[in-house]
Amino acid sequence: MAVPGYQEFMYPFLQMLKDGKEHRLQDLYIELAEHFNLTEEEVSQTLPSGKQTLLHNRVGWARTYLSKAGLIKVIRRAVFCITEEGMNVINNPNVTRIDKKFLTRYPSFNKFINKNNESTFDNEKPSNEQQTPLEIIDENYNILKKELQDAILEKILECSPAFFERLIVQLLVSMGYGGSVKDAGQAIGRTGDEGIDGIIKEDVLGLEMIYLQAKRWKKDSTVGRPEIQTFVGSLVGKQASKGIFITTAAFSKTAYDYANSIDKRVILIDGQQLTDLMFKYDVGVTNEEIFVTKRLDNDFFEE
Repeated sequence: MAVPGYQEFMYPFLQMLKDGKEHRLQDLYIELAEHFNLTEEEVSQTLPSGKQTLLHNRVGWARTYLSKAGLIKVIRRAVFCITEEGMNVINNPNVTRIDKKFLTRYPSFNKFINKNNESTFDNEKPSNEQQTPLEIIDENYNILKKELQDAILEKILECSPAFFERLIVQLLVSMGYGGSVKDAGQAIGRTGDEGIDGIIKEDVLGLEMIYLQAKRWKKDSTVGRPEIQTFVGSLVGKQASKGIFITTAAFSKTAYDYANSIDKRVILIDGQQLTDLMFKYDVGVTNEEIFVTKRLDNDFFEE
């Protein structure tokens, strides 16, 4: 048989974690290949790019979807175990298949799939049969991007404070702020609460200065209005007219409301926006595949 689609791998993947123990992804590749009686040739079949096998790619996406739905959890890199909800699913005699439609019952999965948190049950959402090829490419590109952004944020939280400082410096320089990496690195220093702060140049000549703070907090935590008020109060002492506050967490509504109500120019960048900027300016990421779509140039054929 041919290598099954990624959705076909979901149920057996979860079933193999039923013992409640930790399992290595490398072992699951082998077990799933045996489960589907794949030949050596099928196991070795690669994507058109030749960079990854079809088996690893599809099992990887099955793993990602199960994780985003909360049915499995990551113990450490490439090691997983089943969650309580995953155990409930696999012990339910009425569940014999897990696919994308099944996973839409979980809010965390819908949040991952839908960029704007729109319900997957929205009847106005077009099916693959209704979508144009470009729409399908765009939709799947956004899923790939969101999965990568989640992975970036997890990596940031695993890194040391010193690495976080270098990351912020590199991002700001890539965006055109802070002058050189050396200049920006000298202007920014670490604080005692898993964060950094400093004054950076808005332009190469340093005609305008920006006060920066960055906090590496847990992604489920919230930066509130008091922290932003303290930050704004520091602008005067730092002789800066503008400020950027970056966090790996989220900002509360009151924090945004306060930042928008003052006469100082203050930009708030949360964890989602931080990873979006890293994606846009190629910080911590590298190109894997580049697809170019082309159209007919009618002007060329005019006689």
